[in-house]
Amino acid sequence: MDIIVVSHTRGRTWRFKFAPAHILSWMPVALVGLLVCGVGFAAGFLVRGGSTSLLPDRLAGKWSQELIAQRTELARTRVMAEENTEALSRRIAQLNAHIIRLDAAGQRLTEIAGLERGEFDFGSAPAIGGPEMPDTVATDFSGDPVLSSIAAIERKLGDRERQMHVLEDLLLASRLQKQVRPSGWPIENGYISSVFGVRTDPFTGRMSRHDGIDFAGPSGSSVVAVATGIVTVAGPKIGYGNLVEINHGNGYVTRYGHNERITVKVGDRVMKGQQIAAVGSTGRSTGPHVHFEVSLNGRPVNPARYIEAAR
Repeated sequence: MDIIVVSHTRGRTWRFKFAPAHILSWMPVALVGLLVCGVGFAAGFLVRGGSTSLLPDRLAGKWSQELIAQRTELARTRVMAEENTEALSRRIAQLNAHIIRLDAAGQRLTEIAGLERGEFDFGSAPAIGGPEMPDTVATDFSGDPVLSSIAAIERKLGDRERQMHVLEDLLLASRLQKQVRPSGWPIENGYISSVFGVRTDPFTGRMSRHDGIDFAGPSGSSVVAVATGIVTVAGPKIGYGNLVEINHGNGYVTRYGHNERITVKVGDRVMKGQQIAAVGSTGRSTGPHVHFEVSLNGRPVNPARYIEAAR
């Protein structure tokens, strides 16, 4: 058998003669070469797991599963972040609504307390200041709008809290002032039988000074304190009969005379409207009534202004 090889570029030909004897002699060598190539191919196929890819299937599958898990976790985290952001935004809106209501309530309390307009402005921050200390650490939330909103709400709540504390103190002081300032009648039922000032003395018929107001009422009916205070006198006193005297502080003292009996004792703390005695006609009296006096800083004043203050 002849094999002719032709080269067009060189213009030459080569002839190879193969006799059957030569082919048979080369057969073992060719078989050995084919066997070696087959064994190598099989070994590579087994190492790669029977795959034609560049990476082993086991490693590629593990990476693929890890990638899927990471993507799933990322998606879950994103959903949670979006839900948390939405919930936080709703909460911020609720807090802002609470602040608006707090401002309205504070403004209403300011009006009820009778404070001057502008003294407590719940629509703006209270006036505060002072030098900046060197160890002050400033926190900047400008990069995150949600955190900036939270910081703004915290500042507003802090401002309102300070204002509400001051207003509460003022209201408490005002309430205490009202409690200790005499106002109202010392009896529950009755009428005014004699006023403050110069009058005709019922016993001598001459003009004399009357330092209180007389309230006529049913004998044995309740005599009540017109303000909160401490009992300083509870017993007989010349001209007053059975007398109760109460010190209310701030220079105010009230007296209740001619009582039938006394239901408190010296040192007792009495509240406004509390019963302290019963209407009687003890001492220098012409009938059941209460002689009611108010003194301010040791000087008698007309109780009429305090009586009318409760109406």
